[in-house]
Amino acid sequence: MTDPTIPVTEDELHAFVDNELPAERRGDVEAWLAAHPEDAGRVQSWRAMAEALHARYDSVADEAVPKRLEIERLVRRPRHWIYGTVAAALVAFVCGGGVGWLARGVAASPSAFQNLTLDALDAHRLYVVEVRHPVEVPGNERAHLQLWLTKRCGWDVRAPELDGTGLKLVGGRLLPGPTGPASFLMYESASGERFTLYTSRAQTGTAQMRYTAAENSGAMYWSEDGVGYVLSGPVDKDRLNQVARLVYDQTEKNGG
Repeated sequence: MTDPTIPVTEDELHAFVDNELPAERRGDVEAWLAAHPEDAGRVQSWRAMAEALHARYDSVADEAVPKRLEIERLVRRPRHWIYGTVAAALVAFVCGGGVGWLARGVAASPSAFQNLTLDALDAHRLYVVEVRHPVEVPGNERAHLQLWLTKRCGWDVRAPELDGTGLKLVGGRLLPGPTGPASFLMYESASGERFTLYTSRAQTGTAQMRYTAAENSGAMYWSEDGVGYVLSGPVDKDRLNQVARLVYDQTEKNGG
């Protein structure tokens, strides 16, 4: 027998969606959902979102965590790209980049941009498939998230308002960057489309915006005042450009 009056927590609802709920509790949750249409609707939307994310990103979901994202990098010296295979990848990366946008300032060192953008794309592919734990701090704690990342990263981290592009802040987390900590913010549309904004110190000065794509993900990347920005999302360049323009306008206005 199950009792639909037994309170069900949000964690249990997520576990129910992910098929991780203990068998002895499953009947109680099903009874609860039958008696609470609002929670049943939330569960249905989570399942639909999970299916959409898996359909789009399952090809990379089972990959090992890239070495570039290991926390030990926070205390390591910057990498030196000296091997022939890496040099070849660098040439392909630069040649495959799109036409620059916001063409002002001095062009950045390709190797610095490569490190930054590869790290950002790795982080994007790693976390966009997460349903329960895509971020450390949720978007409804925007003020705390900004203060925490600003303190840890050492520059003014702001979570841009992207409602004008149909994107809501999911939240953010702290990650290792090429030469120190990096901030990582995630946004999501009503259809489950996800974008991430990765920022880290970069020895690039000021550089124009460029586009690249790899493994079903695209990125617009640029730098301002020694901070590199990488907006990652679907490969649709026009859509990325639209979102990146709004991010750029707000970060330039706010000075970080």
